[in-house]
Amino acid sequence: MKRVGVLSNPHYPQTQELAVLIRQALCERGAEVLSSTAQWESEPTSFPPDLDMLITLGGDGTVLRAAHLVAESGTPILGIHMGRLGFLTEVRYGEWEQSLDRVFSGQYWLEERARLSCQLHRDGAIGDPWKALNEVVVGRGGISHMVQLATYVDQGYLTTYVADGLIVASATGSTAYALSAGGPILPPELHNMVLVPICPHLSLDRTIVLAEGATVTVLVESAGDGIVVVDGTAVADLRVDDRIVLTTSPHVTRFVRLYDRRQVYETLMERLQRRKVRKPDASSG
Repeated sequence: MKRVGVLSNPHYPQTQELAVLIRQALCERGAEVLSSTAQWESEPTSFPPDLDMLITLGGDGTVLRAAHLVAESGTPILGIHMGRLGFLTEVRYGEWEQSLDRVFSGQYWLEERARLSCQLHRDGAIGDPWKALNEVVVGRGGISHMVQLATYVDQGYLTTYVADGLIVASATGSTAYALSAGGPILPPELHNMVLVPICPHLSLDRTIVLAEGATVTVLVESAGDGIVVVDGTAVADLRVDDRIVLTTSPHVTRFVRLYDRRQVYETLMERLQRRKVRKPDASSG
């Protein structure tokens, strides 16, 4: 590990203090350290493509931002969680130093996660592709009418959803919004997409796992104030006759993993348990 980037989310307490400690620890281990100095509300400074690792300080949202920054280079990401342990972060706040020792001694493995690519077709023009690690949501943008979405798989008609929206998720995204909407959990190494309708009305209400390599086309038949949301960020408003075409991206996101790769499901269940909301103490004032 000769060049390491550090991306910190200032909205988490103690992040900046920890970033200083991690930079010092990396330098002591002989690594060149690059940090993002841009304002968090704007797009952070891009990291060079020859980084050996990018460390994130924050939560799963910070990891998603990092994944977009290194989407083309495939730089491995090591997530340090500043709160509850998430699905994408790897290291707890109090375990970062021993985790760095393991990484620099080669006691880690790299996990590859599939990404989604999404393009908007409108009035004969095709927009630049958006990349998603978790999911793309085509749905209503606020308190409004439902959207009507004719959906095709590999150019064959599947169904028309009349719903609050449609989630198209990757295996990584199957443990995010799609899981909250009743979708299945996919093994993280799969390159399949899963379709999960959001509150469907008199239309197909089952989730569908598609074959690897499938192409999904969503034709907007009724839009209201609908939007396209990529990994939690609204990227476009919807219009009637818009087509959103989704495929699996040729680029993957790589994660530095420290747990035993044979314990994927055990680790997943542990993290699901940690995400449970604690019952408040009614006796406390």
